[in-house]
Amino acid sequence: MSELAEQAALGSGADFWTTKQVGPVPAIVLTDGPHGVRKQVAASDQLGIAENVPATCFPPAAGLGQSWDPGLVERIGTALGRESQALGVHVLLGPGINIKRDPRCGRNFEYYSEDPFVSGVLGAAWVRGVQGEGVGACVKHFAANNQEYDRMRVSADVDPRTLREIYLRAFQRVVAEADPWSLMCSYNRVNGVLASQNEWLLTKVLRDEWGFQGVVVSDWGAVADRPAAVAAGLDLEMPGGGAATDDDVVVAVGNGSLDPARVARAADRVTALATRTTAAHREGAEFDADAHHLLAREAAARSIVLLQNKGDLLPLDSSKHLAVIGEFAQQPRYQGGGSSHVTPTRLDVPMEEIGARAEVTFAPGFSTDGSGDAAALREDAVQAAATAHTAVVFLGLAARQESEGADRADIEIPPEQLELLTAVVAAQPRTVVVLIHGSVLRVAPITIAPAILDAALLGQGGGAALADVLFGAVNPSGKLTETVPVRLQDVPAYGNFPGEHGHVRYGEGLQVGYRWYDARELPVTFPFGHGLSYTTFEYSDLVVDPSLQARVTITNTGTRTGREVAQFYVSVPGSSVERAPRQLVAFGSATLAPGESATVETTIDRADLAYWDVRVDCWLVESGEYVVSVGSSSRDLRGQVAVEVTGDEFRLPVTLESSLAEALSDPATATALGGLLSATFGAELTAEAAGTDLAVLLGALPVGRLVAFSGGQLTRAHLEQLLTAAREG
Repeated sequence: MSELAEQAALGSGADFWTTKQVGPVPAIVLTDGPHGVRKQVAASDQLGIAENVPATCFPPAAGLGQSWDPGLVERIGTALGRESQALGVHVLLGPGINIKRDPRCGRNFEYYSEDPFVSGVLGAAWVRGVQGEGVGACVKHFAANNQEYDRMRVSADVDPRTLREIYLRAFQRVVAEADPWSLMCSYNRVNGVLASQNEWLLTKVLRDEWGFQGVVVSDWGAVADRPAAVAAGLDLEMPGGGAATDDDVVVAVGNGSLDPARVARAADRVTALATRTTAAHREGAEFDADAHHLLAREAAARSIVLLQNKGDLLPLDSSKHLAVIGEFAQQPRYQGGGSSHVTPTRLDVPMEEIGARAEVTFAPGFSTDGSGDAAALREDAVQAAATAHTAVVFLGLAARQESEGADRADIEIPPEQLELLTAVVAAQPRTVVVLIHGSVLRVAPITIAPAILDAALLGQGGGAALADVLFGAVNPSGKLTETVPVRLQDVPAYGNFPGEHGHVRYGEGLQVGYRWYDARELPVTFPFGHGLSYTTFEYSDLVVDPSLQARVTITNTGTRTGREVAQFYVSVPGSSVERAPRQLVAFGSATLAPGESATVETTIDRADLAYWDVRVDCWLVESGEYVVSVGSSSRDLRGQVAVEVTGDEFRLPVTLESSLAEALSDPATATALGGLLSATFGAELTAEAAGTDLAVLLGALPVGRLVAFSGGQLTRAHLEQLLTAAREG
């Protein structure tokens, strides 16, 4: 085999999960992630869906994100790395850090948040944990992969500033802070170009700007034209199983359409990854399944959000008789469907865990597949609720109702479940709802229940974790990482999702998630960052110093030990560009005993204050007053202070196409143009004569158009000379 043929062979897989061994370069195993190691029992099949080896199923990102706990996420990453070592996996495909643009996206359960800051911070923690065990992470899906509909072809049409500030920002943070060993390009097109063939995305941005040194892996089946992909910066096409695309690469080099240096570069990167991960592999490694299950349970408990608790109905009294209602209590849904589906080492069942703590009557209440007599099931549940002290009703979505490969048509809780809840609450006002779901639902109808726990998807330890929270062994501290809208029509992407004729327009621009609801002053059912506790917290003494160190004192004013997540938001009231009313820039937490106070201290990164200036294609920090707010959610702000920030030095190049206002905002150009404008126009035009504000009227005029209004006194050559002198002066 020639050297070129060997290099080409290194760039594609041997089968579904394994790369090729080529000469001294060893083969490595890549497998899903992100919330558990999905290693197939036997040789891989052509779809990668055969039986899997048991592994710990940690909470998927939809749940784990609600912990707002980077330390916990890193510990889970460490556990995943150890299980990967034990199962012979060299690269774990995760984390998924795409933005939750629309709640209907079928894969939202794999992603952390609607906010790039949360996604980036938690994603970086996951990568550090996994790679600390000598296993490569593979950050995905790069980029703007925000729907399942037509995902292999659809073009995400998004403006440059929105792309940079919202959809690429989490990836940039993870690359900068965690140095991932690999990254997965997505299926979709970005502004018309397949991500796998997008040189701007894979080379200019990822490598040249961000300094990424790892391997770019394709999503499985994402490559349409391998030579074009290699030219753009793709290193490894997956899955494999034949030599056809290797031959395509060799032919393309032979006919001069592909630079051989790019093939060699890709081969070098794959070689480095294979060498690094096999050198770090620990033969005979084992993991403690019991310890990892306890970690999964801890993570699940920390990820539960107390949405509502009227009359302090929770926590429950274990001495009282309970009615547990809902099929999810005995047939738990704890993860999403599709490529990340893990075979758990064990599974805590909510009904069993609750029954171990209190006397319980169970009623299924409804069926998740539409079978059974809905009226009879509802009647049995109502009778059980009426004779109990408290009813605990499990509601949500079944696996078939949200999964990889398909988006949802709505955000509704199934109607038979809502009918059940209405009947139960009428019979038993002391009703708690436990909501099971992988992405946002319209929950306004279930607020008739006085207490609601958002359990998202909690992994294999979720059953025990729910019992811990319900009975108060654990005080809930989770916070939402996604806004809960009043209705589907309010969501930012409504009308621009999932697109048509191969294109989806990101018409909401920068105003994604809570930014949208705040900018339009829309009511929401529960805001981003919301989450209650069995105790109460008071905020005081917010300080932000000139170096952007932020401090706030939190006091537990209640009767139980609890953890509070303090969220720091920034507003720029005098900004010269469009901004969100506020955006998250930092968060921290404190666990406090009753009456105890602590200072939460964090650093606001100056880079997180920057916006992407499309005029010069770079990040810029504006000078001026920044308002820093802190609170328990994006709409429960407890204090704010203003801080002056000195911006980046910036001089916009002035050309004949610049507006007069832009030209006059540059001191040197203003000096050069000032006298000329006065001499040319000053004696002929007045505001009274024009009947308008001349500064506004002329401010939008391109500088070069002054020639047409000068009566022959100006020429383009004269203006060009003047602007050149101002730039160089």
